[in-house]
Amino acid sequence: MRNTKIIHALGNCINHCNYCADACLSEDNVKMMVDCIRLDRVCAEVCSTLSQVLSTEYDDVNELVAYCKSTCEKCAAECSKHDHDHCQACAQACRECAEACEEYLSAN
Repeated sequence: MRNTKIIHALGNCINHCNYCADACLSEDNVKMMVDCIRLDRVCAEVCSTLSQVLSTEYDDVNELVAYCKSTCEKCAAECSKHDHDHCQACAQACRECAEACEEYLSAN
């Protein structure tokens, strides 16, 4: 498959975002984690949608890739604000996914 690298990064980001959102719900101050949880959920959905579209032969995806990159960057910035291991791991996965999106856009 020609999009293997970005699809792998998307899957990793989806998994980290879903785990982070769930782990945030177990934190002592859940109110402080609301923005993180929301961004995790949105990021996972956007990454999932892009992954599904990239697994087809449809080529008009650059705007969706750019939106996904932007969403991953926002999620990484939010998760980076929190010291929890799950937030830091999620931020890293989001940054890697944003980089994979950038590489895809540069090549297409």
